[in-house]
Amino acid sequence: MEEWWNSDHVRSVRRRMMAGEELSECQVCDKKLLNVHVYRDYFWQLFRHHYDKIWESTDETGYTTLKPISWDYRISNLCNFKCRMCGDMLSSSWETEEKKHNLVLLDNPKNLWMRKDIRKQITQFQKNVVAAELEQAIEEHRVEEIYWVGGEPLMFEEHWKFMSRIIELGDGHNVYARYNTNLSCISYKHTSLGMGILRHLRDWQICASIDGTGKIGEYIRTGLSYSAFLTNYKQLCEIQKHPRQMRLDFTLTLPGMFEIENMVSLAEETGTDILAKVVFSFTPDIILSPLALPKEILHRWIDETVQQLNGRQKASPIIDVLLQLKNRPTFSEQWPDEYETGLQKGKKRILSLEKIRNDSYTMRDILSNKADLLHWWENIHV
Repeated sequence: MEEWWNSDHVRSVRRRMMAGEELSECQVCDKKLLNVHVYRDYFWQLFRHHYDKIWESTDETGYTTLKPISWDYRISNLCNFKCRMCGDMLSSSWETEEKKHNLVLLDNPKNLWMRKDIRKQITQFQKNVVAAELEQAIEEHRVEEIYWVGGEPLMFEEHWKFMSRIIELGDGHNVYARYNTNLSCISYKHTSLGMGILRHLRDWQICASIDGTGKIGEYIRTGLSYSAFLTNYKQLCEIQKHPRQMRLDFTLTLPGMFEIENMVSLAEETGTDILAKVVFSFTPDIILSPLALPKEILHRWIDETVQQLNGRQKASPIIDVLLQLKNRPTFSEQWPDEYETGLQKGKKRILSLEKIRNDSYTMRDILSNKADLLHWWENIHV
């Protein structure tokens, strides 16, 4: 951390920000590529009281004497789910599946981290450097915010160790903790998340990852038991002190478009809000994105959905995302020369996963709910 914190690049970022420049590093916030509620606004709300101190502690080279007070360390890819829009780097279950079925080439540079010798180095680095740095910050009483995400963070032994230590040191009243979790497990040994951790903190927020209810939700997130999720979610809702502590973290996918009504109803039933975003797509083979659809089909579907949701307060975040989606180029517009082959590659991957996972409920079953979608799907020849 010390090497990185005042490195050439990070000092360059600070200099350019102080000069009022628009940074390419900031495009996710600037252009709202993931959602309309961006990190810039979140951190300003949380840390605005440090604003003057930041200027006073940072020189003209971008060097700062401040130390980190907010932590977002992805300890590992340990996860018990295989969400279809995810992958091996964020899920150990994905990684295991790919190795078992020879779906990954370990000599590919992007996969070198899976090699046993390199994986051993990474594990040692996580233990001896990453965890040690966070532990030092905790012992120095300077953690003000911590974001637990994975993988599945509630499977991390480090989570339970470090949060318990924060509370033991009497610093819970200074700490805001955020979680992005699938809520498949909310206790560890004899410690429960709610009564053992959250009730001792200044404030907290759980973004519960759920991209659909029932069969469609369980299709998107392989490993999900929707009934277990609902039980755990409602249990934590009982201890929240204000409505922003529990949120439904909804990533909009193509099959998830069918679940929008159910997600709004779930938010209304539990009295919680929805954090909505669209699955990110770097290439035209991400067929789980709604943007993979032909423009006329997608826009008609969006218009129908928005009309159905109008007047429902809990639907507002999803409506915002849907309307923003209409202003983004579809895959055929963004990649006109690669669009067809991209769809073929994407469908082939979907079908391959369905075979490996012995899915009795498939993408074709989901898309059969709309005739124009099924026609589009059937005409992607692989």
